[in-house]
This record gives sequence, C-alpha cells and structure tokens, in this order.
Amino acid sequence: MALTSQDIARVANLARLELRPDETERTLSQLNGFFALVAQMDAVNTDGVEPLAHPAAVTGQVALRLRDDAATEPNQRDVSQVSAPAVERGLFLVPKVIE
Repeated sequence: MALTSQDIARVANLARLELRPDETERTLSQLNGFFALVAQMDAVNTDGVEPLAHPAAVTGQVALRLRDDAATEPNQRDVSQVSAPAVERGLFLVPKVIE
C-alpha cells in the first residue's frame, strides 16, 4: 500500500494539521517506509508458530529482574494537605459537581 501526497494532505486536514510541502514529502516517505516494513513482515511464513503471551517468553523460563516493592519516600500527606481548603480523615474534599 503506497500513499500519495493527496493522502497525506487529507489526513493532515482531518487531524487539523498544517504541513509545509517539505514536511508532507518527509511524512510521505516515512509512512511509505513503515508500510513497506509491514509488507516485508507480512511476507514471512508464520505457519506453526505459537503466539507469545509475553516477549520474555521467547527466552524460556527467565526470571524477570523486578525491583523490590518498597516505599522509598516518606509519607508527606499532612504536608501536602496543609494548603487544601477542606480535608477530612486524610482525604481532600471537593465540591459536588454532578447532581
């Protein structure tokens, strides 16, 4: 699928973008390059290839390096709520906006 300058102009108009001619040509070449890459990937025979649930699954049973789930910053709720107009039991109170 190859795009034309008219296609780029129409999409730019729909997106409310104003593109200069040089920007239109650059965008055209980038999008056509993207579509060429998609066509190249589509040409690969994937019969019999099982889909992966996660990209790390391709390396087998690999333990992911995750950081410890630990609080590293002190609780500063009271300091943050000093300037609030209304606070109750540690929660910000706001005016009702929906009937």
